[in-house]
Amino acid sequence: MVKLNRIYTKTGDLGQTGLGDGSRVDKDALRVEAFGTVDEANAVLGLARLTATGDLDGMLFRIQNDLFDLGADLCVPETEGEEGPHLRIVEAQVARLESEIDALNETLPPLTSFVLPGGSALAAELHLARTVVRRAERLMVTLAKHETVGAAALRYINRLSDHLFVMSRLANKGADVLWVPGKNR
Repeated sequence: MVKLNRIYTKTGDLGQTGLGDGSRVDKDALRVEAFGTVDEANAVLGLARLTATGDLDGMLFRIQNDLFDLGADLCVPETEGEEGPHLRIVEAQVARLESEIDALNETLPPLTSFVLPGGSALAAELHLARTVVRRAERLMVTLAKHETVGAAALRYINRLSDHLFVMSRLANKGADVLWVPGKNR
């Protein structure tokens, strides 16, 4: 269990931070950028939850908890053949997202164009979260080129942006704001 008695430690005053394995890295290290962007996505989802209700709010709450799991996963570098106590994203979390995406998408009309971010306040907030999640994914993919990142973590972040897209459509009750190519020429 996490116990935070002191909020500031002064150990980061010179531009370094501690990872979950005790090592220290620069605050602009790619790994820190990745889990920091996951944290940013979680904050945007917190805003979305202010207007979400019912099942959507419940899903967002579970996703927020998963994003803390993902942050914990990313803050402890993986070692090959690792069998430690470290918290890692697992396939069941990816499968839950896929199941929810499929169930939500069944209730929506087929798309005839790309969707412009907007419509309802909740849809706009979910689109913002989706773009932050996509940035986190790009950072995680780049990190995975240099260090080990769990395959389930990469799948989770990829599915999450799809999930948020479908949720945004549901928030607009199927009345999506569609892109009309060349409309303002």
